[in-house]
Formats: sequence, structure tokens, C-alpha cells
Amino acid sequence: MQKFRELTTAAVIRKLIFAWLLAVTLEFLFLPSAMRELSGISVEQMSWLRVLILTTAIWLGLAFCQIPECWERWGIVLMFGTLCVLALCTSFEASVLGGCAVLFVLLVCYGFFGAKTERSAALPQKNNKWEFSVIALLGICFVLFVSAWTVCRLYIFSSSTYDMGIFSQMFYHMKAHGTPITTLERSTALSHFDVHMSPIYYLMLPFYCLFPSAATLQVLQAVILASAVIPLWKLAKLHGLSPLVRTLLCAALLIYPAYAGGTSYDLHENCFLTPLLLWTFYAVEKQSIPMCAVFSLLTLSVKEDAAVYIAVIAIWLLVKTMVHKDGKKPLYIGLSMLLVSVAWFLTTTWYLQNVGDGVMNDRYANYYANADGGLMSVIKTALVHPMKVLFESFAPEKIAFILQTMLPLLFLPLFTRHYERFLLLIPYFLVNLMSDYSYQHDILFQYTYGPLAFLFYLTAVNLSEMKKLCPYALAAAVVLGMIGFGQTVYPKGNKTVKIYQENEAFYERISDALEQVPEGASVTATAFYTPHLGNREILYDLLHCTTEQLFSTEYVVLQVGASNEYQDFNTAPDYLDGYQNLTHMLHGRGYRLIHQIPGVLVIYQK
Repeated sequence: MQKFRELTTAAVIRKLIFAWLLAVTLEFLFLPSAMRELSGISVEQMSWLRVLILTTAIWLGLAFCQIPECWERWGIVLMFGTLCVLALCTSFEASVLGGCAVLFVLLVCYGFFGAKTERSAALPQKNNKWEFSVIALLGICFVLFVSAWTVCRLYIFSSSTYDMGIFSQMFYHMKAHGTPITTLERSTALSHFDVHMSPIYYLMLPFYCLFPSAATLQVLQAVILASAVIPLWKLAKLHGLSPLVRTLLCAALLIYPAYAGGTSYDLHENCFLTPLLLWTFYAVEKQSIPMCAVFSLLTLSVKEDAAVYIAVIAIWLLVKTMVHKDGKKPLYIGLSMLLVSVAWFLTTTWYLQNVGDGVMNDRYANYYANADGGLMSVIKTALVHPMKVLFESFAPEKIAFILQTMLPLLFLPLFTRHYERFLLLIPYFLVNLMSDYSYQHDILFQYTYGPLAFLFYLTAVNLSEMKKLCPYALAAAVVLGMIGFGQTVYPKGNKTVKIYQENEAFYERISDALEQVPEGASVTATAFYTPHLGNREILYDLLHCTTEQLFSTEYVVLQVGASNEYQDFNTAPDYLDGYQNLTHMLHGRGYRLIHQIPGVLVIYQK
């Protein structure tokens, strides 16, 4: 027992990682050679119980034996390398080899130098008036660009039912009745919180009440995103970064391609994640219990899966505190955050599964060991078959995303010997890389906003230990971010604004036509008109509603050229006469044409 008492937290973790890697390597070797193919699900032949027993037995052996620390470090390197070789021999992918090589290099550095335990004290830095002016100017430019882009998307009818139409109707109902009811989301009157638990939207409601328009929601999203520079700046100052570096760091966030890019498909609750998570990191660093409570709860209110972010921060805080012996207060904070996040996750997922519309966990079906699937199947796969995780995370189609998200940060989140910080990469892998749902590894969708906060926090704290290289590294990162922004995001935004400017009269004509539909009247419409018709109790998307629902509404608004919207009315799959068939049906049901823009739009009234 004395030997157990003498073990430090770092030693316990080191031995546990070595034991686990050895156990999963042996378990992989137990598989028949035909079952080692990583593109399939060999995990159903692997035993999590056997891995657990092996890990425990090996860990106990290491705890009792007086093995030098460097041997254990190199044992981890050896086991990981062996596992990579075995896996790549059966399922070779050049991209997976590259990903494994990066991780192997990081582990080799660990083998040579070990973990860094001491931390340099942050020297207080004075504020400069010019840095506030520059950051404010950059923030205003960001808000103007994102607002112009997304509002013009709305005005040129590029925003559709999913998701802008849903939120347009939801906020109308919240303003009128206080509840987030929509008929668009599932073609029946349903609370949006039965699909995603997002009470955070109520923070936007007062502004929407002042300016009740879908465009207001687009502008609010831009402002919320830009506000993330405030906690980021405070974190940078807390870690002793100079005014120049703080300014560059805020610029790196605002120019980061995935940041503005995530708004390209309109409003989403994820926009709250980056500022709230950065505030949570700041609260943790300050060891402020009230701030930790407020920002943890606000983050949890964004979405049911936001609990993952708070749980990861809590686990990192617990490990960091135990490794560095930072006292009891951070332990209490971390434990409280972990318990609350787990409780929130279990409660909300139970509600969605039993009362709401169900939990969307099929995006990780590539990890299911059997047809039953579920969260536990994903966890089992990750624990007993880590190479499956790497195989999926470094798939060829994800390499571009990795470069688009890591190059604008110059891979700075990886530059540390405080290895507990690598726990903060879990959201990046879990949300963006592990899933085979293509939108989750696309910088033009909103799924980067949570992991992005972790990447920028890691960048800030790692920069604080690179005093001499810090300004140059961050300046290079900003340049790379500008290049990425100029190639991927700016052209899309600029094109959208130009389309509106060059065709403003045409789009105003469509808007005027839609205003002929009385507010409150029930409507069925094609997808790109629903965001403009959200001010009513009953609104259906033509493509997703039933025929009975369609003919129950007072008005039907159709985009003439949207042939894919009428596929359910085609005589045959390859015969695109759905629009003509539908209009004949409308006439037969007593609808009359009250307005049209030839070749563009028709409005029918019952």
C-alpha cells in the first residue's frame, strides 16, 4: 500500500495510459486477421471487459514494480507505434499514416523530455488605448461583413426552411406566446426544445421584440460571435501576453475562416458556444465560483450536447489541479462542473428520447458495434479500438478541414509539454473529426464553434510560454488566416452581397408579393420562401408536409423553378411534371391564383 501512496497523479496517469495501450494492442492481436479491417466494425468481436481486466492487471503490475519513468514514457511511444503499424498493415490510408505520424512525433517528444510541470508566472501587462481601438474596429468590420452576407442571403432568398425558416417562425411564436413552437421543423406544432434543448434563444428575444424580423436574428448572430474577443482578450491578458499579441490573437479569431464561415447557412444556437466557452475558461482561470456557475449554466443552455464541452473542461481542470497540486478550490469547481454537466446531459437526453423527438446520435453510426447502436456503443469503440477513432478522424476527406482549422493557428494548440492540455482537443476530435456526417467537418457550417473555443484557449496559453517567438508566430497565423479567409469565405460573402445589389429591384418585387399573404393566415410554401412567411401560427414546407396538411392551409406559395420541391407530385421519378400536377390539384381543390411573377412565383388562395 505504501507504493500506491507514493504514486503521484502524473505517475498514475502515465501508468494507466501505458497499461491501456498495451491492453488494446493485445486485444487487437486477438482478432482474426480478417477482422482487423478498420473500415468495418471489428469492435463487436472485441471485449471491453477483457480490455478492462488487462488494463487493470497491467496497471497494478506497473504500480508495484519500480520501473523508471523514462521506460514508461518510451513504453507508451512503443505501444502506440506498434498499434499504428498493426492497424495500417490491414487498412492503409496515406492520410491516416500522416495523422499517426503527427501523434507519434508528439509522443516521441514526450519520451525524450517528459511532461512539463513548472509554469512560468504571468507578468502583468499594461493596457494600450490603441489596442482597444484596433480590436473594436476589427469587431465592427466582422459584424458588418457577416451581417451583410447573411442578411443578403435572406434578401436574395438563399435562406431556406432548414434552419432559417424554423427560427423565423419560432421567434414569431416566442414573441406572441412566449413558447418556441414551430410547425415547420417536423410538419406539426412542436416545441423546438423537443428537437434541441436550447433555452439560450430567450436571450435574443428582447432584441427580436424591438425589431421583429428574420434579418434581426442574422445581425444578432454576428454580434454574438464578435463578442468572443472580449473573453479572449481577457484570457490573453491574464496569461501575460503583450498588447500587440493580444490584438493579434483577437484578429486571428475574427479572420479565422471557420468563424465567419460558420454563418453561411444562417442562424444556429451554436453561435453562443465560442463566447460562452471562452468566458468559462476565464472564470476557471480566475477560480471565480459565481462566474463558473453562470457561464457553465449558460453554455449548457445552448444545446443538449453542450454538456460535453463543460465536462471536458471539468475533467481537464481536475487533472491539471491534481498534477500541479493547485489546491482544493479548483477541485471543487471541476467536480461541480462535471456533475452538473453529466446531470444536464442525462436529463435532456432522457427528455428528448421519451418526450421529445429523439436524440440525434446516428451521426456516429460509424462506431456502432451492432444494430442497436447508441452512445454506449460509441464509447466502447473508442475505449477498445482507438485506431478505429484515428482511422475515421484522419480519413482523406477530413484532411482539408484539419488544414483549414489548424493552419490559421499555425498548429499552436499542439505546441505544449503540459500534456493535460491535450484533453482540451477532445471536442475537436469528437465533434469535427470522428463523425462521418460531412457537415461536421466543413468550415462553412456551425459545428466548429464549440471546438474553436478550445483551440483558441490552447493557442493563448501555449503562446504565453513562447515569449520570444510569440509575436512572430501569431503574426504568421494571422497571415495564414487572412489567406484562408480570402480564398474560402470572403468570395462567398462578397458574391451574395453583389447579387443583391445588382438585382435589388427583382428581389424587392418578390418580397412585395409575399407581403400580400396576410399575417397570421395559414400557409404552405416552398423552402426558400418560408423564412419570409414565419409570422404565422401554421406554416408548412411543401417538400416535408403531407397532402392533407397542404390542402388545409389558406394560402400556397410556390417558387416556380424549384423542380426538386415538387418531386412528390411527379408522374414518374424521371418525369419532372410535379409543378404542373400540383397546380392542377390546387385548382381542383378550390384554390385560385391571386398573384404571380411569371416564371418566378405564384400565390394561391383557397
